[in-house]
Amino acid sequence: MIKTLVTGASGFIGRHSLPLLLKAGHEVHAVSLKKKNPIISGVNWHQADLKSYSQTKKLFADIRPTHLLHFAWTTEPGSFWDDLENKKWVQASLELLKTFQMHGGRRIVIAGTCAEYEWNEQICSEIKTRTKPATLYGNCKNELQLKANTFCKKYKLSLCWGRIFFVYGPYEHPVRLIPSVINSLLSKKVAECTHGEQYRDLLYVEDVASGFVALLCTEVTGIVNIGSGESSMLKNIIETIGEKVGYPELIRLGSIPSRLGDPIRLVADINKLRKEVGWSPKFSLDVGLDKTIQWWKAIDLNDDNISINR
Repeated sequence: MIKTLVTGASGFIGRHSLPLLLKAGHEVHAVSLKKKNPIISGVNWHQADLKSYSQTKKLFADIRPTHLLHFAWTTEPGSFWDDLENKKWVQASLELLKTFQMHGGRRIVIAGTCAEYEWNEQICSEIKTRTKPATLYGNCKNELQLKANTFCKKYKLSLCWGRIFFVYGPYEHPVRLIPSVINSLLSKKVAECTHGEQYRDLLYVEDVASGFVALLCTEVTGIVNIGSGESSMLKNIIETIGEKVGYPELIRLGSIPSRLGDPIRLVADINKLRKEVGWSPKFSLDVGLDKTIQWWKAIDLNDDNISINR
């Protein structure tokens, strides 16, 4: 049986991957820094600080996974772009790979980012678009990709690097764009936004998790974009949320500035994902927004059992 360890398993994408791995027949082990984690029948939870080598070493000695799905990283909204924690995660991730290899691991899939690419407003291709990160986050992810690739070639490990574009859905941090607009309108409060003229490739979180599980279950190696392959203007998405939730008059486009250096267009070429992995998104943007809105309507943010993060 495939024994898979998921890092960042209580996070936004990681938690959605767990049921999919169980469905695929894996023995699933999930590691988190938190003591309290989602209750998912069949998942074996472990608590560890992956930036501690001694804890990482013990974790892998206890589990001895054959497969590794690595999501753990610093992801605090707003600050993660230039957070010095990014540098610590490069080293921690390399130690993770070394320990995985020492205990007989075979297949690794790591979460990368579209921030590794040069932001030149062209469709981002794994082959044609060069890497030229504009942020510390992107630089550190790219550094890890290069070093992980060298390490895995040396020790004959199978490595796939999934570059994530823009994700939305249940359990996203409430200060991020889509949940912040939804929750503002649900509370009948003003939703302050940038001009919204940016084009983004958005993919529902269950699809993102499904894409990563699909990568893990194949022998595809190298870099693979994880996106919808479609370009959506944020202004249109915000206005659609207003129509679905109500109170569109409370939306204030252009009331806050865009992040410095924010590109106008970021869209994925997903031909490799479709053709080599054989995977395509299940949820349309319209359906994904409906599911996301219904989830936010149904939860109580004051409930201690609701743990929301990326």
